[in-house]
Amino acid sequence: MNLVEDLKARGLAEHHSADLEKIFETRRTVYLGVDPSADSMHAGNLLVVLTMKRLSDAGHKIILLVGGGTGMIGDPRESGERTLMDVRTLERNKKALRAQMQQIIGRSVTLVDNADWLLKVKLVDFLRDIGKHFTVNELIKRDIIKRRLDNPDDSISYTEFAYSLLQGFDYLTLNQKYGVDLQIGASDQWTNILSGVELIRRKLGKEAFALTTPLVVDVNKKKFGKSEGNAVWLDAKKTSPFEFYQFWVNQPDSMVETYLKFFTFLSVHEIQAMFELHKRNPERRMAQRTLADEVTKLVHGKTEADRASKITDVQFGGASLESLSPDERKAYEQAIPKVSFNEGMSIVEALTSTGFIASKAEARRLITGKGIKLNGETVESDRTLTHEDFENSAAYLQKGKSDKLRVLK
Repeated sequence: MNLVEDLKARGLAEHHSADLEKIFETRRTVYLGVDPSADSMHAGNLLVVLTMKRLSDAGHKIILLVGGGTGMIGDPRESGERTLMDVRTLERNKKALRAQMQQIIGRSVTLVDNADWLLKVKLVDFLRDIGKHFTVNELIKRDIIKRRLDNPDDSISYTEFAYSLLQGFDYLTLNQKYGVDLQIGASDQWTNILSGVELIRRKLGKEAFALTTPLVVDVNKKKFGKSEGNAVWLDAKKTSPFEFYQFWVNQPDSMVETYLKFFTFLSVHEIQAMFELHKRNPERRMAQRTLADEVTKLVHGKTEADRASKITDVQFGGASLESLSPDERKAYEQAIPKVSFNEGMSIVEALTSTGFIASKAEARRLITGKGIKLNGETVESDRTLTHEDFENSAAYLQKGKSDKLRVLK
């Protein structure tokens, strides 16, 4: 497939300001803007980043804008004003986001910071040259702004209201300095991106383009993202490679084909063929394992992906602990929830002390139903843990087929 066919087959083009064939009839200079509101991107950001990589691989020039200027304000939220960050936090976040982008897309990406021009602009000049091209009538129709205005308890400040003007000015500036003629982003940025398209047309009489990817949602239609409280971070210190791998390997069958098209570079034909095989034997979770392998390799590298896969085989697939190298065993142990042993601690107390099991009544019910194991042996009744239960200062409790708890002496 060519690029346009591939974007369509994967469902990656949610909105576009012209036919995709016209947008990609020539090589473009493409930019993606990311505000440094955190020191890491998350799984919800990953789709548009990987789309940038697809464009880069197809020969388009890629520019990443880290919003050191717009990040001092923040785009309008669904509810409530953003907390303004101090300069030191912004600088730390910008550095981290640049490193993540280069790791995923490659060193060919050009990095820019809109603080270089936004912090120099003069207010009256900005209002005369940029503000006159935006109407308040147009801005208040935009979904988030309209919802905030309609709620008397959730007004919006002029600071966030003016964000679209700044984003439009970014596109205009990048068009003039670097020849940028395509901006991409997630679909919730569509109207902000169009601000730049219109500004370039009105001020320069030139055509520029916009393209957005779908918002990534889970099986319950809940958006991936930190504001939803379900963020899966790309930073290994915030979400370990094993936890990251587990997130993808635990996706339901109803979502996995879509995610394979969104988040991997396997061809669409390969994905369709593999999913047909998966449907014949879904309990093997071949599609989920492929998804987890591919996405973890893209974000954390092949070594971490292979390690996470081997740990998954031990924790959930019945492979022996002895099959792990010392480093892999250390990672495996770190991935398992742990509780500190106290003299006289019972199995039920260990199971419930950190919320591994919600209540003592539930723990006793599982023991009665032979659903708890200690070091691989079924627990017949609750009892006190003894020093003989520990090997190398650790004992392992298991709930069901896979969930494990490490008790440390």
